Amino acid sequence: MAKHSHWDNIKHKKSANDKKKANVIARMGKLITVAVQQGGPNTDDNPRLRLAVAKARSAHMNMEAIERAIKKAAGEGADGKMMAEVTYEGYAPGGVAVVVDVLTDNRNRTAPEVKKIFERAGCAIGSPGCVSWQFKNRALFIVEASSEDAVIEALLAGDADAVDIVAEDGQVLITSEPSQFDAVGKALAAAKLVVVSADFSKLPDNPVAVPAGEPTQAVQKLLDALEEQEDVQDVYHNAEFQ
Repeated sequence: MAKHSHWDNIKHKKSANDKKKANVIARMGKLITVAVQQGGPNTDDNPRLRLAVAKARSAHMNMEAIERAIKKAAGEGADGKMMAEVTYEGYAPGGVAVVVDVLTDNRNRTAPEVKKIFERAGCAIGSPGCVSWQFKNRALFIVEASSEDAVIEALLAGDADAVDIVAEDGQVLITSEPSQFDAVGKALAAAKLVVVSADFSKLPDNPVAVPAGEPTQAVQKLLDALEEQEDVQDVYHNAEFQ
């Protein structure tokens, strides 16, 4: 298959996440806390927690830390505070659509901080839904494989569905519906394929070309600032850097 712009965006996102590894435990802990608060501490009965644990493992959070986070959330939560999921939307320079997913115990603290980041870039937060309609929710897996064939065989054997499969540089990117996350993960495990990462994402329908130089730097500066905000879990955009 031809190389997709999604692949570049995913690699860019991974690189950005690598820069904030110091925050990964706290961020994954928040994700687990919300899952426990909404569905309980048992992964067998709580699909959302099961997915949160899978995401934490793919982010290299060890099981001891994961179990500690689950117990903490099941007891007093995040120090007794309820976590809330919030999404902010807006445009970066050049008309690039940006969606910011946040987990916070204090919206009154987080909202002004995210708003200020947009304003410093000469932009503004929009109303809910102003750009999210341009994205589709997807489950993403990156697998070590030299071609798509082994992955396709594994998915067929495991009765798992994929929206798209792309091979590049010894790895295969699998895109599926979020509801297929468990099925795809189990199929890959059964085939003994090495999963480099498993995650959820919002993929843009129509990427916006961003010229090299100052335009790219302006967009990147905003994205980096959002990634560094302590309550931000994920930042999605439709920029296609030239």
